Parts: sequence; structure tokens; C-alpha cells
Amino acid sequence: MRRHGLGRDALGALPILGLLAAVYLLPPDTSLSQVRAAGALRACMPSVHPPFVTGAAAAPGIDIEILRALTRELGLTLALVEEPAMERDFNPRGWHLTRAACELIAGGLIASPMTRSFLETSPPYAQTGWAVLAPTPMAELHGRKVGVLAPVSGLDRIATGTYLRAQGAEMVIVADPDALVRGLRGGRFEAGVTEKLLADQIAAREHWAAQWLPGQPRYPVAFGLWKGDLTLKRAIADGLEELAHDGTTATILMHYLGGSARPG
Repeated sequence: MRRHGLGRDALGALPILGLLAAVYLLPPDTSLSQVRAAGALRACMPSVHPPFVTGAAAAPGIDIEILRALTRELGLTLALVEEPAMERDFNPRGWHLTRAACELIAGGLIASPMTRSFLETSPPYAQTGWAVLAPTPMAELHGRKVGVLAPVSGLDRIATGTYLRAQGAEMVIVADPDALVRGLRGGRFEAGVTEKLLADQIAAREHWAAQWLPGQPRYPVAFGLWKGDLTLKRAIADGLEELAHDGTTATILMHYLGGSARPG
């Protein structure tokens, strides 16, 4: 009876031993060593998506400045790879990016469950969501004419449209940040609704007010990495932690967002 029991125990252990052997035989994660060998971290991002990527040399955008500081921290250079598809589709699966193009994805990436089903994500550096932008603080939107700029991101447009209709707001869809600002300046609408960090940037520049849209979810903003690139992900996480600790991230956010800057 004892021998039979030992035999059953041995048979039961075989799947565990097989799994351990398979893990042992997996190729090592060389993602960080490959980046270090190249001397550069390649980051795919849209050509313009303010305030994350602006296209301006003097103030290139939050993500570019954070990544430049991060690569300096890691002893690397930053190589930017523009991907126009990121300006048209908020679904990462629609960007058709590959490891051959870049090791990191940036440009206001929302670390939502949909994004995490496709990519690894770094620790967040900020929060975003829908915001109300107006020349003066606005307590409610009931019956008001509202300019809506829907960003190319993972924010829930359907839920926000439902909320605004329930408020009795008259929605005017605008195409870009300049149209949103012109509409508010000219009185075409009384308030604007758009992504929070963009609203913060405009509010800081125009001396307006940007507030969270009530009742809407908030999301972490992060950088994307490929599944399985664990050594690179750990190095990115450690570097971002150091930038947060020494105040670099807060300084960059303050530069673009003014007093409304809040690290994630």
C-alpha cells in the first residue's frame, strides 16, 4: 500500500515538474540587454496629440520630455518613431505596431483593461478622464451649449454623450483644440468637454477653469511595452520611480499643465 501511495504521489508531481522544466527551458528575457546594446530606446507615438506630443521643438510634449529624462536616467538615447495610425484609432490593436518598430509606446496611452490585454504598461505618471473647460468655473451643464472634443484615446465617448444628453446639454462637436478654444472665446458655446490633461493645458494658457466631469471614470496614463519584456519593464519602472522621487515628473507636468498638475 505504501508503494502504491508513493507511485501516486510521483505521478501527481509529474505535471509540476514538467512545468518547471518548461520554464527553465524558456529563452531568457533579453529586452533590456538588447536596448542597451543598441544604445537607444525606440518609442512609437503619434506625430501630434497635445499635451503629450505637440510637434513643437520648444515644448515637444509631456511624454517626450518624460522619456528624454528617463532615457538619460538609464544611460540611453531616445529615438522617436511617429505612427500616424495612433492619431486615428484609440484601440492599440488597430495601430499595427510591432517589436521591430519600437520597444515602447507613448502619446497619452491610457492603461485601461483593453490596453492591458494587448500591452504591458508602466507605472502611471498621471490621471486622465473627461473634463469641463470654461472661462470661469461651471457648477453644472444643464441646458448649456457645450463644445465636445473627443480625443483619440480610450475614454468612453458613449457614456459621456449619454451623461451630457441627460443634463439637457446641447452638444457641438469640434475637430481640434484650436476649434475648441475659438468656440469658447467667441461664445459659440459656454463650456467645452474634452480630455482632462488637454483641458488643464488650455486652462493654464488661457487662464480658464478645468474641472473633472462629474460621475465619469478616471484612468491612469502610462507607457506601453510588449508582453514578456520584463527586464525592460522593470528598468522603466525603476527609472520612472526615480523621476517621481526627484521631482522631475512633477516639474514637467507643471510646465505643461500649470497649477492643475497632479502626478498619478
